[in-house]
Amino acid sequence: MKLYYKPGACSLASHIILKEIASDFEIESVDTANQVAESGADFSKINPKGYVPVLDIGEGQILTEGAAILQYLADQNPDADLAPEFGTLERARLQEHLSFTSTELHKAFGPFFSPNASDEEKQVAKKNVEKKMEHFESIFKDGRKYLLGDKFSVADAYLFVVSGWAIPTGIGLDKWPRVAAYSKRVAGREKVQEAMHAEGLLN
Repeated sequence: MKLYYKPGACSLASHIILKEIASDFEIESVDTANQVAESGADFSKINPKGYVPVLDIGEGQILTEGAAILQYLADQNPDADLAPEFGTLERARLQEHLSFTSTELHKAFGPFFSPNASDEEKQVAKKNVEKKMEHFESIFKDGRKYLLGDKFSVADAYLFVVSGWAIPTGIGLDKWPRVAAYSKRVAGREKVQEAMHAEGLLN
């Protein structure tokens, strides 16, 4: 397998899970602005959508969209215990967290990464991000370690990455101490550190 990624982007979540399942895989960085992969390949031909993550499974099979990739990796590696079984309420909760992270929190950060966004648009985006972060802060009020309880899941990899964007965007995590503690907890995982180091995010 090969993961096409951009350092620090949402593709980091897939990278973390590949590390967690101890999979044999390659990584290749992508300049999404110019649609060029590290190898020089035209990325728009690999993923016409133009963004990461992309998982090349082999035999001509390409999988896109972070939430889909995360669930696929978990389901293909059940021994890693990174997702509840299909048909259970716990599985629905996992999908609930993945969906909210993707369509709400991830999307809310959009203006901060757009070269054409105005300061006013970024201020609106900041308020939107804060509203979404309050949702996750409330989830951790019961003392749980991870989104589904005491067990790390693929949803945690995704939330860790996206909530972490609060730091470089200047929003910070001070308003959400439970999310901040959660982020630190996930960051301390060995495989998370390995993935971040491989992307040049840690020395």
